Amino acid sequence: MDSTVTPDKNKTPTQPRRSRRTRVIGTVVAVLAMAGLGALAWHLVHQQPQGGPGAGRPGGGGRGGPGGGRGMPATTVGVGKAERADIPILLDALGTVTPAAVATVRPQTGGVLQKILFTEGQLVKQGQVLATIDPRPSQMALLQATGQRQRDEAQLETAKVTLGRYQTLLQQDSIARQDVDTQAALVKQLQGTVTTDKAAEGIARINLGYTQVRAPIAGRVGLRTVDIGNLVGSSDANGIAVITQQSPIDVEFAVPQDRLPAIQQRINGNASLPATALDRTRTRELAQGRFMALDNQVDTQTGTVKAKARFGNEGAQLFPSQFVNIRLQVDVIKNAITVPVTALRHGVSGDYVYVLDPQTRTVAQTNVKRGEENAERVEITSGLSGGETVITEGADRLKDGAKVTLPGDHPARGQGAGAAGGQGNWKGRHGGQGGAAPAAGAAAPATQAAQPGAQPAQDGAQRQHRRRQQQEGAAQ
Repeated sequence: MDSTVTPDKNKTPTQPRRSRRTRVIGTVVAVLAMAGLGALAWHLVHQQPQGGPGAGRPGGGGRGGPGGGRGMPATTVGVGKAERADIPILLDALGTVTPAAVATVRPQTGGVLQKILFTEGQLVKQGQVLATIDPRPSQMALLQATGQRQRDEAQLETAKVTLGRYQTLLQQDSIARQDVDTQAALVKQLQGTVTTDKAAEGIARINLGYTQVRAPIAGRVGLRTVDIGNLVGSSDANGIAVITQQSPIDVEFAVPQDRLPAIQQRINGNASLPATALDRTRTRELAQGRFMALDNQVDTQTGTVKAKARFGNEGAQLFPSQFVNIRLQVDVIKNAITVPVTALRHGVSGDYVYVLDPQTRTVAQTNVKRGEENAERVEITSGLSGGETVITEGADRLKDGAKVTLPGDHPARGQGAGAAGGQGNWKGRHGGQGGAAPAAGAAAPATQAAQPGAQPAQDGAQRQHRRRQQQEGAAQ
């Protein structure tokens, strides 16, 4: 008899059946969890606080702010005024301080440097003696020239006397005319010699004066380049020192070629264009001056023209080769309508501002055209008449006709409503008189002695009330 057992093909294994059952249970649990989360979200959104709709909220209007129902809350904004004022047309540029004059102090005669009469960095005046060169060779040359002149002058006098005698003898017909003419030519020759001697004497005297090296211009002297005892001359490249004139002083800067017509129009009208020199951070004013000149050609690489402004620099705030910021006042627009720069916005249809209606606390989008501007205000050439209140902060969250709240009145409204709501909640928790919650709280002490479970029920009601208040705050 064959004892082989034939397996049952209709019997399902136990392990696969358990896997399918686990997947079904997991799916049901996930669906129930999602349904619970949806119900909780609906409860948080649509739940009204105790005491009726709008209780304990600013303005009593429910969700959405004052009178907003369930709409979007009113936006808190900052405001400014459209005012009439004079707006200057300014040109800002980066400039380099250049001295009005620079002179290298070189001796005009050669010799040994004997004295240095200046201190490095000292302010000197024009003509002030800065150094002296050994004057003895120049003094000897002057004496030699003087002696030569005196000798030639004596010969000239002798020749003149002889010529006078010859002329007398010629009148007596006692001398030949040729001798007289020869003597007259000698006199003229000696006169030329004396003139040459006088020139040589003058040159020697000038060279003697050059032994005192004087400042050619007024300004600040730099570091000296030679010491006492060295042989110096007029051919020295470095000289003795360099003087830079610092009062007045100039600033060179670049003007865009698009601004040239306005500047030239003002220059042709003999107008004085004020210029201000600022430090590199534009926070501190260094000096006040005026526009001086324009260059005669445009730089093709940069599209700018070099310009120069001159400053008195009495306080020595400007230093040669210093980088400064120049603010040039090209013109002034009188009685222009201006708004703060932050009030002007740009859209698809152009520039616009939000104008506030103070009565309804709503804004209206108004298209405008902009003009000149400075760091704080911008000119409005059309669209406003002056006196309007415009939105300067929070305008990116606004639309035409939107309601807004001003910083001055928003805290007052919220404070009054919030204080009332908070006082009612406090009374409700402590058994006072303040609505439904206080009534429930007041009944609890009366029945506490008769019902042993009254205190736990009251604690549960208070916890539920606080939980609802927290949920409302999170939803807001």
